[in-house]
Amino acid sequence: MVPRQPWFERRFSFDLPVTAAPGLLERLRGTPPRLSDRLAGLPPARLTARVGSGWSIQENVGHLWDVERLWIARVEDLAVGRPALQPADLENRRTHEAGHNQRPLGELLAGFRTAREDLVTQLEAADEADWLRSALHPRLQAPMRLLDLAFFIAEHDDHHLATITDLLRLGP
Repeated sequence: MVPRQPWFERRFSFDLPVTAAPGLLERLRGTPPRLSDRLAGLPPARLTARVGSGWSIQENVGHLWDVERLWIARVEDLAVGRPALQPADLENRRTHEAGHNQRPLGELLAGFRTAREDLVTQLEAADEADWLRSALHPRLQAPMRLLDLAFFIAEHDDHHLATITDLLRLGP
């Protein structure tokens, strides 16, 4: 197994052309069904098992739902012309405190799907000028366009999907 780079160690070059927006929308639209397909039929014990101090499969799903609020807030930051994007909770307190392992997986998947549909709907309404508007990303200390935010979200999704794949390989 190839080791994955921790999310907070990732660096990004935001240089995609605006013509990448339709493909990014498809990636974002596709995450909820990819999760549902990947996890269908798994028993709750498998979904909630932790390996070491990391999150369980179900907690990774819950985290994706948790951060949708941040993504939508950042879309709003860009839409109204704020100079900087809202900072993320780098401690991930919401996910740690949410009790995602005590909830049914179907509830987490449905909540994430609904929140993601809202995000995609907002992005689909953006015109070319909207996609190119930027604000400072607080952790990366780099300007981030709406286009870059969509890429960042898609990469974050894939990071957690890869984590889930690793947990499925390691688990019983």
